[in-house]
Amino acid sequence: MIVIAVIALIGYSSIKGTYNSMVTQDENIGAAWAQVENQYQRRSDLIPNLVNTVKGYADFEQETLTGVIEARAKATSVTIDPSNITPDAIQNFDAAQQGLSGALSRLLVSVERYPDLKANQQFSQLQAQLEGTENRISVERRKFNDQVRSYNAYIRQFPKNVYANVFGFEKKGYFEAAAGSENAPEVSFD
Repeated sequence: MIVIAVIALIGYSSIKGTYNSMVTQDENIGAAWAQVENQYQRRSDLIPNLVNTVKGYADFEQETLTGVIEARAKATSVTIDPSNITPDAIQNFDAAQQGLSGALSRLLVSVERYPDLKANQQFSQLQAQLEGTENRISVERRKFNDQVRSYNAYIRQFPKNVYANVFGFEKKGYFEAAAGSENAPEVSFD
């Protein structure tokens, strides 16, 4: 009877410890995801100020500004429930954010034609904040991927994979590089 009680206690401790570790790692992913969203929100909050500063230059391309505003609206409308971070959800979220990044890039390229705007101190400060935010986004995405990698590896190890299946812990999705980013951009000085 004592042997059975000891075996049951060891089994219980093993399951409890593994389950609690999975919960902790899942929560860490949620926290890392919140930081990713926080940095994307920071970028989104900077955009109206940037657009308003640029709007002050009457002959600035309206189509470019409209593109940024529409891309921001689309990017902020795509959200992910931290308890359901699937590869498809990450891909949809990232696609919306890439659309906003592209619109911002077009805006910043078109600014090159406006020396007065480039010299505007408020615009320069907003541009510097935006660049800093892009760096923060990159750092938070890397941290998120590190948490996901650790969690995914943990729940795939034996016998933890058995417990993960029993308790419904599923593999989480990563942020991945955009298609074609492995190729260097072509530069031409024609």
